[in-house]
Amino acid sequence: MIQVSQLKKQYKEAVVLDVPELLISKGECFGLVGNNGAGKTTLFRILLDLVRATSGQVTFQGEDVSKTEAWKSQVGAYLDEQMLLAFLTPDEYFETLRKIYGLSSADLELHLSKFEELFNGEVLGKKKYIRDLSKGNLKKVGIAAALLGHPQVVLLDEPFENLDPSSQIRLKKLILSELEASKITFLISSHDLNHVTEICARIVLLEKGKVIRDLREKGEMLKELEAYFVG
Repeated sequence: MIQVSQLKKQYKEAVVLDVPELLISKGECFGLVGNNGAGKTTLFRILLDLVRATSGQVTFQGEDVSKTEAWKSQVGAYLDEQMLLAFLTPDEYFETLRKIYGLSSADLELHLSKFEELFNGEVLGKKKYIRDLSKGNLKKVGIAAALLGHPQVVLLDEPFENLDPSSQIRLKKLILSELEASKITFLISSHDLNHVTEICARIVLLEKGKVIRDLREKGEMLKELEAYFVG
């Protein structure tokens, strides 16, 4: 579904990403881990054509993401709060997205009902601008928006960051439910090894822009990652 070929991102003399080959299959829950500066967010931004690679190619279902636009309607993402419309309330924001995606009010209501437990009564109907929400609630709005419109692929950068423990557990449950029901391909970048190993069937370890490990044995993932990071 997503193929990375000879991908490199370079700023002057510094190579921040160097991935010769990476293939992510349809319906896969793909985790991306690594220390700060490993290149995780850079990779996600190139996959979304928010940053252009120095060389190489990313294709989505065979189409080069830097040369076509059609794939964008099939991909949802939340990387940071700059992707949100901060001057709207969450209700206004979701209504705006509903119209963009051509969904009915009933479709939107059904979608948001999946997030009722995660929102915990703190997001909708509060007449509070997105810019005034807590970091955790900003994340909840962004994740709900990323899953709107029946995407085939969803990219989430640090989805568990700034969420309280109850919300982290609810989010894991929601992602697992979407994987089972909708067969969405998830790409999840996270520093939280416990959460990402619980929900992802495959984890790639990125360091200094290079793929160091490509782990697919679920029972051994956490042990291998802890051994690597502890040294």
